[in-house]
Amino acid sequence: MRVLVVYCHPVPESFCAAIRDTAMDVLRRRGWEVRLLDLYAEKFDPVMGCEERRTYNERAPQDPALKPHFELLNWAEAILFVYPTWWYGLPAMLKGWLDRVWATDIAFKLAGKGGIKSLMTHVTKVGVITTCGAPTWWSVVVGQPGRKTLLRGMRALCARRCRTFFLAHYLMDASTPRTRAAFLAKVRAKLERF
Repeated sequence: MRVLVVYCHPVPESFCAAIRDTAMDVLRRRGWEVRLLDLYAEKFDPVMGCEERRTYNERAPQDPALKPHFELLNWAEAILFVYPTWWYGLPAMLKGWLDRVWATDIAFKLAGKGGIKSLMTHVTKVGVITTCGAPTWWSVVVGQPGRKTLLRGMRALCARRCRTFFLAHYLMDASTPRTRAAFLAKVRAKLERF
């Protein structure tokens, strides 16, 4: 299985980095081929410019910096997102990556009358591991927009029977070494079965 780990956090020593490292270790030990896409480390530009937006419905973006990202999407059979939940959703960097990379002629083709034809049916697994300062109950009340974006919206472009999972360390701002260690154990267990 070829898995793309899409990692998005600006602080190299963050707990998200520990999650990323744990996830990659488990996946590699399982014999999966793993590639890491660290959006902050590579200084990904999440901003869609005027001309890119004007031609969005007509063709794939022409920015040469996006070509390696398109190749990674085409290569992946599974995608694992690791990021912090900020204001109940995705960090702007990750949202911009979705906007610019999951694009026309890359992730989908536009069909007549508002239809979409998926080009991502080779992706059979999508996972999300995130941290969240809010408690579980409040995240649910707010509607978990990040979870819905990835596991409903983006997953809809993947294989028909694409399997998904979502893990979140809630109350991250009040976390302790014990809660973080327990969460990493959950990450290991979930990825052993993924």
